[in-house]
Amino acid sequence: MVPDIVKKSAFYLFVTAIVVYSVFPFYYAIITSFKTGTAIFEITYLPTSFGLDNYRAVFSSGGRAMGLMDLLTLNITGFPRNLINSVIVSSLVVCLALLMAVTASFALSRVRFRGRGLLLMTILSVSMFPQVAVLAGLFELVRAFHIINTIWALIFSYTIFTLPFTVWVLTTFMRDLPVEIEEAAIVDGASPWVIITKVFLPLLWPALVTTGLLAFIAAWNEYLYALTFTSDNLHRTVPVAIAQLTGASDKEIPWGPIMAASVIVTAPLIVLVLIFQRKIIAGLTAGGVKG
Repeated sequence: MVPDIVKKSAFYLFVTAIVVYSVFPFYYAIITSFKTGTAIFEITYLPTSFGLDNYRAVFSSGGRAMGLMDLLTLNITGFPRNLINSVIVSSLVVCLALLMAVTASFALSRVRFRGRGLLLMTILSVSMFPQVAVLAGLFELVRAFHIINTIWALIFSYTIFTLPFTVWVLTTFMRDLPVEIEEAAIVDGASPWVIITKVFLPLLWPALVTTGLLAFIAAWNEYLYALTFTSDNLHRTVPVAIAQLTGASDKEIPWGPIMAASVIVTAPLIVLVLIFQRKIIAGLTAGGVKG
């Protein structure tokens, strides 16, 4: 028999290796973002210098620093504008996806009609297609709606590829809710919309937080559609903006600002996960144990 101390040591060693493997790229990006000049190309694993020049370069707008009046008048360009675009697009995508997913999951889980299972499988199968496979058709739709080179093109396309996952997950969670709760609400004269908003939503918060956060991350990190449907920096999101931070040659690539921009983009996602981690865990494990 293997001693317990050996098992615990192996377990903690394995967990430590996973944590280091997962966190190290972000940690190295942070320490590199504070380096300037030739120090960027020196491989060091501990901070050797501390400077905010790269962050100032990222947040500079049109060669000048962004002031308070720029924020008040929304006269924002450059990377700050890309950051605002990402926040607006990702937030609206989450709101639209959850609104449609909650109503669709109610119908798919509570309303009996012919072809319900086939419809649910069809919705799920849409998410199996790679983004590039539907890019041409989606581009024609965006052009037909005259929303090309606007953030609405991104909101429209992102909602389409996040909706199947949110519908499938929320349908699974809503199926596990006791039928007696819905029947009691019907006896009290509640309409389907009241049942969804007043009865089911409070019980679905873990699932809503989990699916909403995953939809937010997917919209925040999306690159292909943002590159295809926008043609100027005024409407681009941060993934495309970071990709555009290049020089004339490999030696002129501004690695410092790129690392600083990567840290700025990744930090909000980490903060959101830390804030909602309990809800995320509850949402991922709910329905996993019966009895």
